[in-house]
Amino acid sequence: MATLRITLMSTSTSVGTSTERLAKLLQLASPALPVGAYSYSGGLEAAAEASIVKDAASAERWIGDVLAHSVARMEAPVFLRLCAPAADTARWNELFLASREAAELRAESVQMGYSLNRLLPELGIEALALDEPAFPAVFAHAARAWGIAPQTALVAYLWAWLDNQVMAAVKAVPLGQTEGQKMLLALGARLEGIAAAAAALEDDELGSFAPGLALLSAKHETQYSRLFRS
Repeated sequence: MATLRITLMSTSTSVGTSTERLAKLLQLASPALPVGAYSYSGGLEAAAEASIVKDAASAERWIGDVLAHSVARMEAPVFLRLCAPAADTARWNELFLASREAAELRAESVQMGYSLNRLLPELGIEALALDEPAFPAVFAHAARAWGIAPQTALVAYLWAWLDNQVMAAVKAVPLGQTEGQKMLLALGARLEGIAAAAAALEDDELGSFAPGLALLSAKHETQYSRLFRS
C-alpha cells in the first residue's frame, strides 16, 4: 500500500501542523467526501457487462491498465500542474475535460468537481471561479489552500480513485471484500511510482491512450441494466 507522506512546506513547520495537514488530506481522499463518487464506476461496469472483468484477477488487470495508460499519463501530471502556486487553472482544467474518453467520463468529473467546489466555502476555502471545474482541479485547489505538497496530494488523489474503482468492482462483478482489499494492497503499491513518473513528464508528453475504456464507456450510455452512472 502506498504510504501517504506529508512533505512539509518549510523546515520550521511543527509536527502538529503536519498531523493537521494529514487529517485534511485524508478528508479529501475519504469515501465520505460528499461528491457522489460512489455512483460512478469510470467504465468498469461496462467492462463487467462485456465479461472483460469477471473475477478478481481480471478486475485488478483492468484497473491497473486504466491507471497506467490513462490516469498516470494524463490525469496525474495535469493534477500536479494544477497544484502549482501560479497554476493556469483554467487552461489545465479545460485540457483535462477535453481529454476525457467519453461523455459519461467527462460528466463524472464535472459533477464531482461541482459538488466539491460547492463544499469548499464550508471548509474555509474559496471556491474556484470556473464554469465547469473538473474534480482534479478542485481537489488540487483545496490541497494547495491547505499547504499540502503536490506529490503527497497526488498520491492521495490516486488513492481515492483506486479505492472507488475497487469498490465498484466489488459491487459490479461482484467480488468479496477480502478480494477487494487484496487489490487495494497490490495496486496501491504502484501509486508513489506513478506520482514520481508524472512529475517527470513534460507538457508535450501528456496524453492517455485507452481506446477500450472509451468504447466501453460509450456503450455504457445505452446499457440496459446499470448500477452506476458511468
